[in-house]
Amino acid sequence: MTTLAPSPVRPVFPLSRRLGNVVRLHVANPFAIIVTPLLILAIIFAANWVVWALIRSALGGDQGAVEGFSEGLQYSGASFWIFVYMMVVAIQAMNLTFPLALGFGSTRRDFYLGAAISFVGLSALFTAVYTVMALLEWATGGWGLGGTMFTSPVFGFADTGFVLRTFHIFCAFVFFFFVGAAIATTYVRWKARGLLAFFAVFTVVLLGGAAALTYTDNWPAFGEFFLAIGFTGGYSLALGVAALAGIAGWLVLRRATPRSS
Repeated sequence: MTTLAPSPVRPVFPLSRRLGNVVRLHVANPFAIIVTPLLILAIIFAANWVVWALIRSALGGDQGAVEGFSEGLQYSGASFWIFVYMMVVAIQAMNLTFPLALGFGSTRRDFYLGAAISFVGLSALFTAVYTVMALLEWATGGWGLGGTMFTSPVFGFADTGFVLRTFHIFCAFVFFFFVGAAIATTYVRWKARGLLAFFAVFTVVLLGGAAALTYTDNWPAFGEFFLAIGFTGGYSLALGVAALAGIAGWLVLRRATPRSS
């Protein structure tokens, strides 16, 4: 009589489990990637509110001056730092967790997909926070002082609608996350020399493009193009750049090996 050996039990969702492990690795320190930026954002908001209150008090009842003050605040960049901070978060996350994830048995593909899921999830989280604050800012007339921090026209004007503004903000977060990830993968694979080469090439391309537009007198056409596609078109392009950065990051990381120098 032949005895059949029992088949090994396989996980029902092995890929989901592996990606979940990578995601948990990226969010293992929520204080650094969630609490800290929200705390700094709150401090910046409080400082701005105090400044707005002092200026409004100094203006007194001069309605013309008050309107000019509120109009001047529309292009405030007080909250822009959070997008740059997210790029730094992506750089640190990719650089610090890559060797750790491989040491725990993750593949490069699992690591990169897990990182991408983490970045998209964090983008959605901070977009929600940003949108809620923008709604409150509009509802309170600029926090009762005509101030602007979350309703900057950079993401669209009042008639743009919150659905599109939310999309624009989400695109901005995704852009900074994945550009940061691409920069980080360059460092992971080639270290400082690769990073220097990356920024050298980027500078040459940027200056070359500016020179080409200048010598061909195409700056007006360049501006008209972005005016024609509008906010949504421009942020959709940023989303496309983020996708290209994500692909480039994977192509670089797939051959990278953890090194100490």
